[in-house]
Amino acid sequence: MSPRQIDSLEELKSLVGQEVGTSEWVEVTQAQIDTFADATGDHQWIHVDAERAKEGPFGRTIAHGFLTLSMVPSFGAQLFTLEFGGARLNYGLDSVRFTNPVPVGSRVRATATFEQVTDLPKGTQIITRYVIEIEGVERPAVIAQQITLVTG
Repeated sequence: MSPRQIDSLEELKSLVGQEVGTSEWVEVTQAQIDTFADATGDHQWIHVDAERAKEGPFGRTIAHGFLTLSMVPSFGAQLFTLEFGGARLNYGLDSVRFTNPVPVGSRVRATATFEQVTDLPKGTQIITRYVIEIEGVERPAVIAQQITLVTG
């Protein structure tokens, strides 16, 4: 899959309200979960203790919500590139909802939609909505609005 190349601000603005695309499926492994736990210091048993998690509410370990959210840049890179402007800065997030746990071994993917493009004195602000779904599960894992600032 090649990312969609967006060559101008005008082209980007014409895409507001349209789905940009859907990424490839990615498996969430226990190694990823453990590495994330080490990086963040969040070693709650529901994420890292496979034996105890078997008796827990999900029957196995689950990914941290923030681990799933942290996959957004990777998904975005699969879906589109902005070939105009200067630096692309992560300006933050608006709404983020962790709507469903991601059990270890699940596969996830994201669909992106450009919701808003705003010209600001310091650059162009883009709000992109990501819906991260779990293969075979109706309700998504994460719904988030990422804010990006494109300078120059």
